[in-house]
Amino acid sequence: MDSYLLLKWLHVLSSTVLFGTGMGTAFHMWMAHRRGGVGEIAMAARHTVLADWLFTLPSGVVQPVTGFAMIFAAGWQAGESWLVATYALYLLALACWIPVVVIQMRVARIATEATRTGSELPPEYRGLMTCWFWLGWPAFIGLVAVFWLMVAKPVLW
Repeated sequence: MDSYLLLKWLHVLSSTVLFGTGMGTAFHMWMAHRRGGVGEIAMAARHTVLADWLFTLPSGVVQPVTGFAMIFAAGWQAGESWLVATYALYLLALACWIPVVVIQMRVARIATEATRTGSELPPEYRGLMTCWFWLGWPAFIGLVAVFWLMVAKPVLW
């Protein structure tokens, strides 16, 4: 396998892990939230944070590294419009993901404490989950658009 194909394989694999982990953990966290069991919410939030550190973060780092290496290996210009749009959308997803992880860690602490004390979730929890929910949409849409840009490679301007 030549170096470009290896880079492409790593890039596709890491994008799959990034997107799949994001979708899976978001679904798991949202369903726990909807069911409302404090212990379940605590566990889902802890597992989501762990998955973010084990899978999302490493694949999120591999993406730009392999992406820029492929740009160089393929001889593309880094300023091509479809690539510039990709950079912007990836940064948007990152800008949403960072506060989402912080929210997930806070939710895990709140729900774990509520489980420990046998109390209900405080009002802060609902606000955090509302913010978490709305931050997920631009990240999701952005990454779907990145997938399209990577496949179509359109001239945008």
